[in-house]
Amino acid sequence: MSRTNFEQLLEAGCHFGHLRRKWNPAMAPYIFMERNGIHIIDLHKTVAKIDDAAEALKQIAKSGKKILFVATKKQAKNIVAEKATSINMPYVIERWPGGMLTNFPTIRKAVKKMSNIDKLMSDGTYANLSKRELLQVTRQRAKLEKNLGSIADLTRLPSALFVVDVMKENIAVKEANRLGIPVFGIVDTNSDPNDIDFVIPANDDAKDSIDVILTACCEAIAEGLEERKAEKADEKAASEQSEEAVEERPRHTARRNRKEEAAEAETEAPAAE
Repeated sequence: MSRTNFEQLLEAGCHFGHLRRKWNPAMAPYIFMERNGIHIIDLHKTVAKIDDAAEALKQIAKSGKKILFVATKKQAKNIVAEKATSINMPYVIERWPGGMLTNFPTIRKAVKKMSNIDKLMSDGTYANLSKRELLQVTRQRAKLEKNLGSIADLTRLPSALFVVDVMKENIAVKEANRLGIPVFGIVDTNSDPNDIDFVIPANDDAKDSIDVILTACCEAIAEGLEERKAEKADEKAASEQSEEAVEERPRHTARRNRKEEAAEAETEAPAAE
């Protein structure tokens, strides 16, 4: 069963592309027609592509890996932050820090600096600072939080990138391509789909369009996380059962030995008489 249907996407305005003069010819396979100088996206293909992307995202989440969501455009920021937070995945909604993937150790240092400031604030180290110095530290912490707060728990490179507007986030896409990290992207008619591993052809400007696609993908990720949790629970139960069986075995052996000893004693008793 499809995660979205034609009517949902149509209602959300996913079919509206850009003006014909702004189009990227590489998007031709996903364009249904032109109306009033605007390209209309083939939503049947969008439905199929959402299903493909959702299934792949589900498997990544099920394997316990992280998916980094990227959307710095105004109309996508809040939606991405909300959806990514609901499934406990990292996201970037402010400026993309150049080299975030290709120079990941440097980004980790900045995150560590942020946690060090928190530690020093909580243990009273900063209590003797002047108001001006404290203000500087607080501002530095706020800046780091704004740019890196949502990726503070990202201790290793993500296993996939989900991008809203691949044209605007082209630096993030290039970094992921260089490292071989698969890219999932909402791709509008003015963008190049060739660098995107999982293309979702759709309007990347309308809030409703972004929302309906992200909802479908995040539901798939949530399913993957639930299946992983269930598998872990089954493994734990199986492990506990095997441990109990190992503990029980010596008891059975001891009982069997006692029975054998008793039987031997009975057979030996008449002979003694």
